[in-house]
Amino acid sequence: MLQKIRFSQPEDVREFVDAASKCNFDIDISYGRITVDAKSIMGILGMDLAHALTVKCHGEDQEFRNTLKKWAVA
Repeated sequence: MLQKIRFSQPEDVREFVDAASKCNFDIDISYGRITVDAKSIMGILGMDLAHALTVKCHGEDQEFRNTLKKWAVA
């Protein structure tokens, strides 16, 4: 599953990482050529949060998918 998201506040990153950490599969988040583990708050905060980021899930979790809707962009 691929989903484009954008964080409006740094606190959103913490909420996202908490939700991602509950999943028992790998989740990547990327922008351009940079890809980091979505369960790493430091990795995500090191990215340019002014742009839309792409989330790639290597598994399925409906609760996490519902959480992603909060930051989804077209």
